[in-house]
Amino acid sequence: MRPPTWIRAALSHPCFTGISQQHLGDLIAELADPWTAQHRAALDRRRGHARRRAAGAGPHHRLALCDRVLVTLVVLRLQLPHQALATLFGVELRLDGTKTQVRRPRAHRVGRRAFVSGKRKQNTSKPTVCSDAHGRTLWAGAVRPGRMHDQTAVKTEGIADLLTQHPTVTVRIDEGYRGLATAFPKQLTAPPRKPPKDAPAAQAAAWRQARTQQSSTRICVEHAIAEHKQWRTLQRYLGRRESFGETYLAVAGLVSDRAARR
Repeated sequence: MRPPTWIRAALSHPCFTGISQQHLGDLIAELADPWTAQHRAALDRRRGHARRRAAGAGPHHRLALCDRVLVTLVVLRLQLPHQALATLFGVELRLDGTKTQVRRPRAHRVGRRAFVSGKRKQNTSKPTVCSDAHGRTLWAGAVRPGRMHDQTAVKTEGIADLLTQHPTVTVRIDEGYRGLATAFPKQLTAPPRKPPKDAPAAQAAAWRQARTQQSSTRICVEHAIAEHKQWRTLQRYLGRRESFGETYLAVAGLVSDRAARR
């Protein structure tokens, strides 16, 4: 989805970019050929062979080169948060929660059961992570005890209110946020509902295909979470549970800052 023309025109103003519009146009023209060549070379390395399909086939960039240059200049000049630029440029977000095992609370302690995850049968803490389509961390927070449902953690953080305030923001989510998708059908995209057991084979096959496609568009947030958990302390947290949230946010901030500098 391309950003509205008025947003692109406003952000190209020298007060946002720090350079004149003539200089901006010259910069984009100068970068076009090297960027395209570098992008194609990276794709060839990833595929392991030269392009086989005709030009124009395959996925398309959500942001053209001119929009990417604008975003880079605005970040370097004003240090706007990535989520603010994602809102302006209409980038579709990905949202998911992740669990990290923490120390078991002392016996008979009030609230002890709140950390026991029903899925993992372990004492866990659960932060929520938001990424863009490239797996870059845009936001992390809503750190809650592992027993709390993903959707409840998001609601208690006030994210549902933000969706109401920003109706143009779109998000891809998993089954754990089904209620939010029902409340915001135009903004949140959840996996398709599973057909009944006696459904025709064609319907079941269509559901599997749709679910696979939806999962492939959400895998980027899993990549963002995996990058956080390359830090050993977030694979199993041995410190005090009260400090886990600060530790996770610090790691996520370092990962996000490193991605912004690439």
